[in-house]
Amino acid sequence: MRELELYFGPQHLGMVGNFSITLKVEGDRIINATANPGYLHRGFEKLMEYRTWMQNFPLVCRINVVEPDHMELIYSMGVEKLANIEVPERGKFIRSIYCELARVGSHLFGLWAYSNMLGFDTAANWAMYHRDLVLDLFEELTGARVYHIYIRPGGVRRDFPEGFEDKIVKTLHSIGGKVPDYNATFFENRLFEKRAKNVGKITREQAIKMGAVGHAIRATGMKYDIRKIEPYAAYDKVEWDVPTREGGDAYSRLLAIRDEMIESVHMIFKLIDKMPKKGDVFTKTPNPFKWRIPAGEAYVRCESSRGELGLYIVSDGGDKPYRVHFRTPSYSHGLTILEKALEGESIADVGNIMISLYVVAPEIDR
Repeated sequence: MRELELYFGPQHLGMVGNFSITLKVEGDRIINATANPGYLHRGFEKLMEYRTWMQNFPLVCRINVVEPDHMELIYSMGVEKLANIEVPERGKFIRSIYCELARVGSHLFGLWAYSNMLGFDTAANWAMYHRDLVLDLFEELTGARVYHIYIRPGGVRRDFPEGFEDKIVKTLHSIGGKVPDYNATFFENRLFEKRAKNVGKITREQAIKMGAVGHAIRATGMKYDIRKIEPYAAYDKVEWDVPTREGGDAYSRLLAIRDEMIESVHMIFKLIDKMPKKGDVFTKTPNPFKWRIPAGEAYVRCESSRGELGLYIVSDGGDKPYRVHFRTPSYSHGLTILEKALEGESIADVGNIMISLYVVAPEIDR
């Protein structure tokens, strides 16, 4: 009689998109949690079977609204593997720089959501402002701020405009110069530590068993990153490190995100310095609207800002994919891991744990 079923719905500041959770609670402690990813932005994989290879690019972007760029990349990588297409060297570097900018923008968005949910409005406003600076770069490069559709099979849609590398460096220096303020205001704030430390904790063994990837598994001390394990684009052309933490809690996950964002900025500088100054940025392909990909199947994966992103794709030799299936980080983070991490925690920490796992609802109900 002391147990209560509580519906923690999408209207709460700590939820993402249309996500909701049914909680069984005793007092303010959670006994059991059942995640419901909702029905927004769904059915992508089946819809892709009815669209041509190139028409699917605007569709895959919607699977992760916050960071559509790695969805473009993984789909292009799948098509390239099926069609045996090579990407020019300069195109590989541009892809890496572009994806790391997307990672920085995505992490800033996550920092905004998390700090705003805990009431750290100053840090939240800084993060959203700095994300807008990254979106300004994307707008100049692609003509769009959210869905860029810049990566394509064979490379990228166009080369960097003149002086664009200098603008990237200037923007990242502006963001990097604010890191001490972020630390003083948020990351080293005792209130953040009290709210996040030992909250939503999972061990390394649990993380591995439940399919954790990205910052969620690196926060348990495991150096697991597809950019290191199976290098793609130009990630094997420069030296960089995989930041880890040991706690496995919300505190460690947020610090892992901060460390990874700083590492991405340093990586972009190195990529710009080492990138060929001239050369093609894409390999010419047949008319994209009449393109027929050779029959076969392929599996490719990359490291999105949320972790390992995989794609299984099948072609029957036609002008459309025969079958498509994505392996998205939010599927395991938002269902299996979230439900486990919520057990025994306070109702006040539901949003805290949810956002620390970086869940994007459309990645689940594909």
